[in-house]
Amino acid sequence: MMRSLSELMGYRMDVEDGKIGKAHDFLFDDQAWTIRHLVVDTGTWLPGRQVLIAPQALGEPDWDKQLFPVSLTKAQIEDSPSLDADQPVSRQQEMELFRYYAWTPYWGAGMMGPYAQPAGLAVPREPEPGSAADDTHLRSVRHVQGYHIAAADGEIGHIEDFIAADENWVVRYIVASTRNWLPGRKVLLAPDWLKDIDWADRTAATDLRRDDIRNSPPYDPGAPVNRAYEERLYDFYGRPKHWNA
Repeated sequence: MMRSLSELMGYRMDVEDGKIGKAHDFLFDDQAWTIRHLVVDTGTWLPGRQVLIAPQALGEPDWDKQLFPVSLTKAQIEDSPSLDADQPVSRQQEMELFRYYAWTPYWGAGMMGPYAQPAGLAVPREPEPGSAADDTHLRSVRHVQGYHIAAADGEIGHIEDFIAADENWVVRYIVASTRNWLPGRKVLLAPDWLKDIDWADRTAATDLRRDDIRNSPPYDPGAPVNRAYEERLYDFYGRPKHWNA
């Protein structure tokens, strides 16, 4: 099922022996468009500290109670490698974290999640600090929200949210708010319809035209994004369907 990442922020995080805080953010891979980590705000338990939880450590979420079960203990998390919340997560830091928890590294294996864990993956050689291999391509959902989006013939709005598939944590859609152009309207764009993303300038572009976006199938944030809606969306734009890839 498709889930709004904004709605998942604030979900309670429960480990095997208690509560550790709430989901604060998600880090996604800007090449594979897959969630690699949940950022947990530990609140009053570990004041001022945020920790990363890989999706493979999650059990089946309780959507009604709005909680993520985590197959770790409070002691494990308390003793885990510390991270600077104000700095990007490096590959070296990720490797240290994955070694500590004995998690299977995702790099070089494509998707990662509770239903698609790579098996028998060899841990790659540790990269040199500052090298190209040290670049994880991780982006914060909270930070990318607000990026401006331009169509082929003009601006259309900004990124407001992300829609991910809960079975494998792949980001399937970007929710664009067009309130300054089409008041009250939100539209869905698949990540591979974007091009020329400038992470420094907080902008992105698409080769779609404004009239096409204006006439695209209406998106209702209160309704589920199901296969029937996806069929209409992809057929309207004439784009290859992700489920046929």
